[in-house]
Parts: sequence; structure tokens; C-alpha cells
Amino acid sequence: MNKAAIFEFFRRLAEANPDPQTELEFGNIYQLLVAVTLSAQATDVGVNKATRALFARVKTPQDMLDLGEEGLKQHIKTIGLFNSKAKNVMAMAEILVRDHGGDVPNDRDALTELPGVGRKTANVVLNCAFGAETFAVDTHIFRVGNRTGLAKGKTPLAVEKQLEKKVPQPFRVGAHHWLILHGRYVCKARTPECWRCPVVDLCGYKAKILEKGAKPATQQGRAAAKES
Repeated sequence: MNKAAIFEFFRRLAEANPDPQTELEFGNIYQLLVAVTLSAQATDVGVNKATRALFARVKTPQDMLDLGEEGLKQHIKTIGLFNSKAKNVMAMAEILVRDHGGDVPNDRDALTELPGVGRKTANVVLNCAFGAETFAVDTHIFRVGNRTGLAKGKTPLAVEKQLEKKVPQPFRVGAHHWLILHGRYVCKARTPECWRCPVVDLCGYKAKILEKGAKPATQQGRAAAKES
């Protein structure tokens, strides 16, 4: 995808959704950090259900320490890997209180030193909380980047580096939100809904599904083999 196509790609996504936001619910930067940490290998919908009552009580790292690990587990027990996540969130709260005055640092290195915080989580926090031009490559962005030809790479980091290089202004802050939402609701993993995609003509995916209800190319191939 050349520069002109990339610009048009994001222009159309921005036109359809001028103010893209994360679907995680939070009231402040600390709650955002906790929500993103909990969202690893879980859905935003599931995390939001678990954190609504939690965030009504916990607004700061000190609040989390006061709640305690067992109290936290009761709130997040519906989320996958909740035991290990609870340990990380409690250790994170302790470090934030001890070393950062209860504030979430605006620095990727400092963020990734926190328990349970990897590069993707740090990038989400930097982008959503501080307006940084970061690209948090989750499974959706990895798929969309490779499938469309926008940013190809064998690893999330490789795709992130491609996005850093290729995404133009004024789309850099919102880019990862547009890509996540596009992957979540249109460019789906098993059956991409190409028939309603606003950037279908810019996309390099060869097995486009241009009619609603049509089977992916792999399924068509299996069906033909059975018939023969």
C-alpha cells in the first residue's frame, strides 16, 4: 500500500468515526492502566462488566492496596487468568505508591517495569491517557496490518514498527483505535465483511468476501472438494 493509499485508508476510517476511543471503561489514568492490564486475553466487554463495581470503589493505587488482593479477586473472578492478574495489579499498586507518588508514569520504560505491563499495554496507556503517537498492536491490528498490506510483519513489534514508519499525520494518534475497531467489527478473523468495508478497494487481501453470506475462500475450496 503506497503513501497515497495509506492516507486515503485512514481518511475514510476517520470520516466514518472522527473521534475513535477505546471501548474499555475508566474514570482516570490509573483505572485505565488497570483495565488494560486486565484485558490481556480477555474481551473489553468482559473487563467492563468486572470493573464497573471495582472502579466505583477503587480510584487510586492506594485504594487498591486498601481493597487487598482477595477483595480484588472477588471483583475480577469472571476474567481469565484472574489470579495472576490480581497479583500483578496489587504489585503494580504498591510500586506506583512507593516509587511514583501514586501517579501513572508518562514513560514507556517506566510503565513496562510495572508487573503485568508489556509494550502493548504501555502503548495503550500512553496513547489514551497522554495522547502519544503509539501503536498498540493487538491481534486485530496484527491481522488488519498483514491482511490489507498496510503494515506487514511476522511479529507484533514488526507490525508496530511498520505503522510508526507509515502512518501519516493527522491520523497518528487515532490510528490504533481505528485499526482495532475495524478489525473487531469489519475485518474479522474468520469471515471479513468486505462487502461493507469502506476501504475494500485499497486493501490487498486477495480472498475478499464481497457478498454477504458468502463463504471464505478456504471454506469454498473444502466444499468444492467434497462435491467432487
